[in-house]
Amino acid sequence: MKRPPRTREIAAALALRGRREMSDLLNAAPPYRILTQSQRAPEALAVRPKALIKGDKARGAALLGGRFALAGEMLEVSEEESVWDRTAPSKRFAESLHRFDWLADLLAVEDPEAPTMARALVDDWLARFGKWNWFSWEPHVLEGRLWAWMLASETVFASEDPETPKRLKSAVRQGLRLARCLSLMPQDKTRLCAAITLRLAALTLDLPAKLQTQAQSALDRELTSQILPDGGHASRNPRVAADVLIALVILDRAADARGLSLSSEVSRAMDRTAAFIRFCRMPGGGLTVFHGGDEGDSRAIETALKHVGGGQGRGFNVAPHSGFNRVEAGGAVLIMDSAGPPSGPHSADVHASALAFEFAAPGGRLVVNCGWSADQPRTWREAVRATAAHSVLTLEETSSTRLVAQGWARALLGPRVAAGPEPVKARRNEEDLGVWLEASHEGYRREFGLSLRRRLFLASDGGDLRGEDSLYRPVEDGAPDNPELRYRFSIRFHLHPSVRASLSRDSLSALLVAGNGDGWRFRTDGGPVRLERSVYLAAGGKPERSTQLVVSGEAEPYGGGERPPNRVRWAFQRLGRVGAAG
Repeated sequence: MKRPPRTREIAAALALRGRREMSDLLNAAPPYRILTQSQRAPEALAVRPKALIKGDKARGAALLGGRFALAGEMLEVSEEESVWDRTAPSKRFAESLHRFDWLADLLAVEDPEAPTMARALVDDWLARFGKWNWFSWEPHVLEGRLWAWMLASETVFASEDPETPKRLKSAVRQGLRLARCLSLMPQDKTRLCAAITLRLAALTLDLPAKLQTQAQSALDRELTSQILPDGGHASRNPRVAADVLIALVILDRAADARGLSLSSEVSRAMDRTAAFIRFCRMPGGGLTVFHGGDEGDSRAIETALKHVGGGQGRGFNVAPHSGFNRVEAGGAVLIMDSAGPPSGPHSADVHASALAFEFAAPGGRLVVNCGWSADQPRTWREAVRATAAHSVLTLEETSSTRLVAQGWARALLGPRVAAGPEPVKARRNEEDLGVWLEASHEGYRREFGLSLRRRLFLASDGGDLRGEDSLYRPVEDGAPDNPELRYRFSIRFHLHPSVRASLSRDSLSALLVAGNGDGWRFRTDGGPVRLERSVYLAAGGKPERSTQLVVSGEAEPYGGGERPPNRVRWAFQRLGRVGAAG
């Protein structure tokens, strides 16, 4: 279904851009900054928030050596240079640098030079950009920096440091600026994160009561707007939901330390999001990988869930508002994307993953999607959003969801969805023998005249996953114009990097060995299986090489999809322990 940018969306985007440019022009004038950012700074933070995610020591050690690895790129800085004077290799790198996303990594290093370097970099930034800068005072950049500083308060706002009053004064100014520009941010996850940061800043910097109330109202408004009734985030990205939960827990702990209570909306959002995160967890504690997310930090997630409480059970097996189905049996977990992409700003990061699934056994993940994380090089971003980067059928190498084409509309709105696979329909049937999932989408109907139907069955012991993928022509569409046409399709099953795969002699099956040595057999009636290269981006760090199983064929432009070549059956069946993956 086509989703051309609506006049209302374009008008709203133009109005928002105009308001932001006017705000920047005003803030460039010192009198305006004096008028809007004048507030006495506290002598110390009212409470010191505690981070749940620990920094990476290896990255921190590299920072001590002058190697800044951010957004998938590297910048080396000598001792005589300041990183703030160097030209950043990309805008994403510069944003991450000015957001101080690296601060936790630096402070994770057990070296007395680490806090010294951290304070020096903060002071160096203040000397260059502390009054105003068009780029580093952008709302989403400012929000990240303020959050990073507050979570590193033991170092940045050390009570014995003579420079702390100057840093506190800047933090107050940044908090006041964030309060004024919150409404200038896109109505997506960035605004929700900024609202949480503003509430934490108001709490820790002991800002005036009026601003405390304003911050809480803004947070309640964004939580109501963006957290779905089943606890997922409007972006349909499980990692975003986890980040929101972790941030809210940090905020809640800080409020507890001050003897204060947050609103009922915050409590409700934490309860809902915690339930959804339990729904999205795979064996091992990481998250399922959909719509721009990665596995997340399993320790931080566990800590956040314990803070919220509510038991360890999932609570539900269908997330109807977020659009996922979960089947759990015998320690195995299957999660399927059974909805279309969201609309508007929330679609700017979604993937063409309708009907894709991930499958994990007690021994680890087997079938995955390629995933994404902010640590990856930008060159991968567009490719991993395509249907081919997911474990699902692709027709004529075309994505089931298409993005706004390059041009003025994308420059204004971002890479939003232009055409989706709607309607996406799904149903579930639970029996003693196992659970059936059946779903369909029409992402290929307009261009090729075919709809896709996927049926999945997971046996009650978790050791037998069977599937059927069918391409069919809806009856109401009548006969095709050219019944002799054939459409090339490929069904891909991306394997986790820990899984080793080898083909049988007839290439109709493959032996898979999971990371713990458990063996699985993949078989199909759809013709030869190929092993092709794949990549996994969802574990953080550098892209990891992996393998994908590919079953290809040529579909007829008619029929109900009940027989070959328009129907392909396949199965993953557990064999037991056959060796060790290495």
